[in-house]
Amino acid sequence: MRRLVVRRLLLMVPTLLVVSVLIFLMAEIVPGDVGRSILGPYASPEQVAALNHKLGADRPLVERYVRWLGGFVTGDWGESPILQAPVTRVTFESLVNSLLLAAIALVVIVPTSIVLGVLAALRRDSLLDRFISVTSLSLTVIPEFVSGVILLVLFAVVLPWFPVTASAPPGADLLTRIYHLILPAVPLMFVEMGYIARMARAGTLEVLDMPYVRTAVLKGLPQRRVVTRHVLRNGLLSTVTVVGAQVGWLVGGLVVVEKLFNYPGIGRLMAQAATLHDVKVLEATVLVVAAIYMLSNLTADVVVAALSPRVRLGG
Repeated sequence: MRRLVVRRLLLMVPTLLVVSVLIFLMAEIVPGDVGRSILGPYASPEQVAALNHKLGADRPLVERYVRWLGGFVTGDWGESPILQAPVTRVTFESLVNSLLLAAIALVVIVPTSIVLGVLAALRRDSLLDRFISVTSLSLTVIPEFVSGVILLVLFAVVLPWFPVTASAPPGADLLTRIYHLILPAVPLMFVEMGYIARMARAGTLEVLDMPYVRTAVLKGLPQRRVVTRHVLRNGLLSTVTVVGAQVGWLVGGLVVVEKLFNYPGIGRLMAQAATLHDVKVLEATVLVVAAIYMLSNLTADVVVAALSPRVRLGG
C-alpha cells in the first residue's frame, strides 16, 4: 500500500508538469489579450501595448512560462490584473466554495446510488430493477442546465422555498450556506446518481454470479450477511473508482450550474479567466483542479486496494 501511494504521488509531478505546459500553450492561443481586457475596447493600440509591456505579456513565450512556473512552485502566483487581487486568494476562495457544493452533492449521491444499484441487482429483472434502471438512465441524460432551470423556476420563483442564488449573505453560518446550496446540488445528483447506481448494479450482478457467493447461499447464510460480507466488498470496487473520477468533475466542471445559480466556484472562475484572458488565474485554477482530480483518483485506488487483497498485493 505504501509503495502504491508513493508511486502515484511521484507520477503526479511529471503529469502536472505536462498539464502546466498544455494549459499555458492553450491560454496563449485564446483570442484577445489582457491589456485590451483591462483597458476596454476604446483604448488605443499604443495604450494596450504599453500595458502589456508593463505586465510582461509581450515577453517571449518560453521566458513567460519559466517565470510563471517558478513562481507557481515557490508559492508566488502573482496578482490578477483583471480582478486586482492575489491569484492565490481568489483561487482558493473559489475552490472552497466548489468543494462545499461537491461535498453536499456527494453526501446524498454516493449512499443513495449504492443502495439503489444493489437493490436493483438483488431484484434482477423485477419491476423494481426496471424502474431503477429506467429512472437512473433518464436522469443521466438530462443536462444539468435544463434541470437547473426547471428547479430554479419551480422551487425558487413559483414556490419560493429556496433562494434564487446559491451565494449566501456575507458572514452567514455553515447551515445557511448549505441551505443556499441545496437547490444547485440537485441537478448534480440527477446526473451522477444514475451513473453511479448503474455501475453499482453492474458490479453487484457480476459478484452475485461468482462461485463463492453461490456457495455461501447454499450453506444457508442469510441474504443480508451474504450481501454485506461477500458481495459489497467486491462488487463496489468499480463503483469506488467511478466516484473518485467524478470528484474532479464535481469540483472543476460545474461552470453551467455555478453561472446559473450565481455561485462563485472555481469552474465559474476558470470560465471568467478564459473569457477575459486572465492567464495567471486560468493557469492556476486549471492546475489546482488537475491536482484535485489526481488526488481523488489516488484516494479511490487506495480504497480499492484496502478492499481487495489482489490489488493491494499487486495481483
